[in-house]
Amino acid sequence: MNKILRYVVSPEVAFDEAMLEDFLRKKTGLSHFHFRKHRQSIDARGRNIRVNLEVEISTDGPFPLPDFPEYAYGRKPFRKTLLIIGAGPAGLFAALRCLELGIKPVILERGKDVRSRRRDLAAINKDHVVNPDSNYCFGEGGAGTYSDGKLYTRSKKRGDIRRILEILVKHGATDRILIEAHPHIGTNKLPVVIENIRNTLLDHGGEVHFDQKVTDLLINNGTIQGVKTQDGREWMADGVILATGHSARDIFDLLSRKNLALENKPFALGVRIEHEQRFVDTCQYHSPERGLLPAAAYSLVAQTNFGGIQRGVFSFCMCPGGFIVPASTAQNELVVNGMSPSRRDSFFANSGVVVAINPPDWQAFESYGNTAALELQKSVEQKAHRLVCEKLGVKDGISQVAPAQRIRDFYKGKLSPDLAETSYQPGLTALNFHEILPEGIAGALQQGLKEFNRKMRNYDAGQMIGIESRTSSPVRIPRHEETLEHIDTKRFYPCGEGAGFAGGIVSAAVDGERCVNAFAEKYLDK
Repeated sequence: MNKILRYVVSPEVAFDEAMLEDFLRKKTGLSHFHFRKHRQSIDARGRNIRVNLEVEISTDGPFPLPDFPEYAYGRKPFRKTLLIIGAGPAGLFAALRCLELGIKPVILERGKDVRSRRRDLAAINKDHVVNPDSNYCFGEGGAGTYSDGKLYTRSKKRGDIRRILEILVKHGATDRILIEAHPHIGTNKLPVVIENIRNTLLDHGGEVHFDQKVTDLLINNGTIQGVKTQDGREWMADGVILATGHSARDIFDLLSRKNLALENKPFALGVRIEHEQRFVDTCQYHSPERGLLPAAAYSLVAQTNFGGIQRGVFSFCMCPGGFIVPASTAQNELVVNGMSPSRRDSFFANSGVVVAINPPDWQAFESYGNTAALELQKSVEQKAHRLVCEKLGVKDGISQVAPAQRIRDFYKGKLSPDLAETSYQPGLTALNFHEILPEGIAGALQQGLKEFNRKMRNYDAGQMIGIESRTSSPVRIPRHEETLEHIDTKRFYPCGEGAGFAGGIVSAAVDGERCVNAFAEKYLDK
């Protein structure tokens, strides 16, 4: 007998295996049974924290492991070849899907393999030197590998989310991601998962090539034939999936030079807010001592009206028990991001707090046409870097020290006389974000933070660190709704976050699979 049961229990019962088993024994009246969690979420709205559990009970013996079907990698002979540009989640899951359909995947990644990237990340943190092809954004696994590995997504209508999570578990991720309401792998665990995915690809006939930056698209009569890489090599294939991520600005420049359609796209811009983790725990769990509960997170949103313009201000990519890291992809810019290890045991918590950016905001850059929003994004990142270097007297631009300001000083428009401790390794210097951010963005951010403070008392005791600007792509690469091909070019599939069609690891992975499915439906038998 197998049966799904739902309970609301205390954290002690939910997170202690022996207590949960004893609880189920009393509730079901069974003396011998096996159980496993299906879903788990924390309800911290009241003084007494509760956990919503969905549990499967079996009296027929242990549950089979693994709990999901074996995916049919390499069982079909290759009939076509797809070039996949980028080894982030969109590219990797596109390649895995190719193996199932009898398509040979050939991945070209501008950066290094997941472990070699670590030396370049250390160089950013210690020496402030940014490798434009190997950093927190570029390299095997993409931006998510070394910036948290959050798997929560709202894009459930786009594809099979469970399938994506199962494939991650198959390649070494904890099976807890199958039951948690907000699944998370952790920066320290993701590299092994990424390596295992690469090994699956190689073991079944796929190819993965690193240090292969694409510099040209080979197009003939409106159909893509292949690409050219920085070393002059031409790679030919039956189709190309462009899965480069939204920080690959040179790709947008390349598409513009090839007269391929691009579109400006709304995005968001702001800062990272850092607190001590115990502050967040106290706000969410009503006590700094959380016991068996995980490090608490928050999600905040406010509607503002500054200068007669209404904007949303919202928290983004909240990292409980995490760190702030330098996410610049060029030496002359300052970009920060957040990450957490799997245990989420850092002293600090941080979250992006960003303001919605809309068409009126990039009017000053309208001379750039369909990349005007991108130019706005770049201008703020570069201004932050320039002001830091000027303050510190850095002549060569080799600095990733970040601007910082206590929120309460930001309200007053003054420099912070002293800054709080931080998890950001390259260091901080006091600057005024009213001088860095455009006036409308800074004004909306100030209003939003005051609203957040009403929702989380003393929220404004936190510290702002900037710039948080890579929330989503400021450019969309348009494609046909049905075939998913670029509107100007056949067999060319803009994909994932960089094309403006995804917003995280899972949604990017789903979009990668969708693009391969679309190619197979139209071209596999031709």
